[in-house]
Amino acid sequence: MTESQWLNQQEMAAWTAFLEASHLVERRVEQQLRDQAGLSHPQYEILVRLSDAPEGELRMTELAEKVVTSKSGLTYQIGRLEKAGLVHRRTCPSDERGVHAVLTDHGRRKLREAAPDHVNLVRSSLIDQLSAEQLTTLSEGLSTVAHKLRTGETG
Repeated sequence: MTESQWLNQQEMAAWTAFLEASHLVERRVEQQLRDQAGLSHPQYEILVRLSDAPEGELRMTELAEKVVTSKSGLTYQIGRLEKAGLVHRRTCPSDERGVHAVLTDHGRRKLREAAPDHVNLVRSSLIDQLSAEQLTTLSEGLSTVAHKLRTGETG
């Protein structure tokens, strides 16, 4: 085992700025979605992913990967969305062990209603706070981190 290398001043500043900004934005997004749409942020993201999928459905394992959650966490959220009539589950036609989450018409309407306020909040809380250059740097940097974490390229 190698000895830990402490963060230098620049690295610590980047880490703490990332934590503070991500927590503040997430808190605002979560509150706005709950107050205005009756959804949690994970539930909203599930609806978005299903809306973007062909025919509005995805296999549960693929959906869990896309929203970066555990299978049990996704199952819980899908259960809540099902009770609200926003999604339903169906058996995978090619593999009876597989289950698909399917966006309902009610789910599509809910997403259309919630999206404008959500996008306005994302804009005002994050996007509009940064220059085009900063957005590019942020996007490229965080995409690199996500890719390396997904592929196991980190130490």
